[in-house]
Amino acid sequence: MADTEKITVNMNVVDLGKMDLLIDQGFYSNRTDFIKTAIRNQISVHARDIDQVVTQSSFTIGVAYFNRRTLEKAVAESKKLKITNVGLLIFSDDIDSELALKAIKSVKAFGVLRANPEFKEVLKSGIWDVDER
Repeated sequence: MADTEKITVNMNVVDLGKMDLLIDQGFYSNRTDFIKTAIRNQISVHARDIDQVVTQSSFTIGVAYFNRRTLEKAVAESKKLKITNVGLLIFSDDIDSELALKAIKSVKAFGVLRANPEFKEVLKSGIWDVDER
């Protein structure tokens, strides 16, 4: 499992030139260093907002893993799971769409969602309140 995810950023040429100038002047080692630093700074600026949202909601932060046994337990207890994760959300390959429909009320993945292709197709079908970014 990768520790990082690749993103693409579109910038106008003036901002790109300014970034390259700062790199040339030694403020940053390369474009990746600049972008990572900018992202960390913005996350830091909004840390209180993030904490407030996470505290007021039933979010998990980091890696959340769901397997067949977890979902079967929810069904046995007549519970429907509202799953919201900030980070990496993983559904194991042993989960089929029928079980998922019985056990899950909603799924929101802020970050990365990993699941088998059949499960992802069910998510994309609009059955759940899905927000994968």
